[in-house]
Amino acid sequence: MSYEFILTETRGRVGLVTLNRPKAMNALNHQLVRELMDALEAFDSDEDIGAVVVTGSEKAFAAGADIKEMADKTVQQMMDMDFVKAFSRILSMHKPVIAAVSGYALGGGCEVAMSCDMIVASETAKFGQPEITIGVIPGAGGTQRLTRAVGKAVAMEMILNDRTLSAQEALQFGLVNRVVPVERTVDEALKLAEEIASRAPAAVRVAKKMINQAYELSLTDALDQERREFYDLFATEDQKEGMKAFIEKRKPDWKGK
Repeated sequence: MSYEFILTETRGRVGLVTLNRPKAMNALNHQLVRELMDALEAFDSDEDIGAVVVTGSEKAFAAGADIKEMADKTVQQMMDMDFVKAFSRILSMHKPVIAAVSGYALGGGCEVAMSCDMIVASETAKFGQPEITIGVIPGAGGTQRLTRAVGKAVAMEMILNDRTLSAQEALQFGLVNRVVPVERTVDEALKLAEEIASRAPAAVRVAKKMINQAYELSLTDALDQERREFYDLFATEDQKEGMKAFIEKRKPDWKGK
């Protein structure tokens, strides 16, 4: 399938999606977001893919939403378009999604990165939610995911007063997994994705779901569901193969079932 604002390719068992709107620093318009979600869902349904990486350019992962597209919209028009709701579809994917971020990840760009399961940041990465400077607030998870990631005090300063985090600050506050040189950012994200894609697919799917639900359920309910999911995995071929391979001291041959 051809796209206008993204590029897609496969690297072994990893799908790679590159935001490709360079003249606008990968600003997120309705079509780019739709193409991104379509590509992610296509990779998610591909049995040969075990994980996905999303990246932009060295200058900008995504410098925010396309303000020109929404400046004159009414409340009803924004609700009808509702492209920000699409960001939550990343969380519903079965396979892990890793953001490889260089340069600016601002506004919606920061929200896309935070919607992913992990973030590999380059030394030049800058994370921010500057919506307050144009009279609105983050609308695609910024007030919620950022607060859960970096804590209330830092989130308040970023959202209320346009504070931008450097890559090292983002690492310090737990927003990103690691910081690497710019030229290694995508390769490091691909390496991480390849390692995860080599794990038991059924267990990876369940583990991702349960980690995300840690933010949604009470501890008691989450522990109950975790225990049920753990037991249910004993009905999978992957569990039988994984434990047999461990006993036989060989590499497992995962089936994803």
